[in-house]
Amino acid sequence: MDIRNIIKRSMVTEKAAFLKETNNKYTFVVDKDANKFQIKQAVESLFNVKVESVHTSNYSGKSKRVGTHSGYRSDWKKAVIKLGKGQEIQMVDEA
Repeated sequence: MDIRNIIKRSMVTEKAAFLKETNNKYTFVVDKDANKFQIKQAVESLFNVKVESVHTSNYSGKSKRVGTHSGYRSDWKKAVIKLGKGQEIQMVDEA
């Protein structure tokens, strides 16, 4: 698996911002099939930081309905990455 396909996007939520400010943790949406070791390698090589720990959570897609059509959102996986002391990731969405 290519490391550029493992991390899909960063999560911008109130909880993710709180974790970043208080515990130096960053939250990403990652590929469903990626394991913790692959996620750690991808973050370290893409952002040039030292990762202390990786925690992952799997989420099931919700059922959605628009008029008479119904379907499901995709399943997805979230990873919370804790960086070492003094490490920081500069996000593009930060101003």
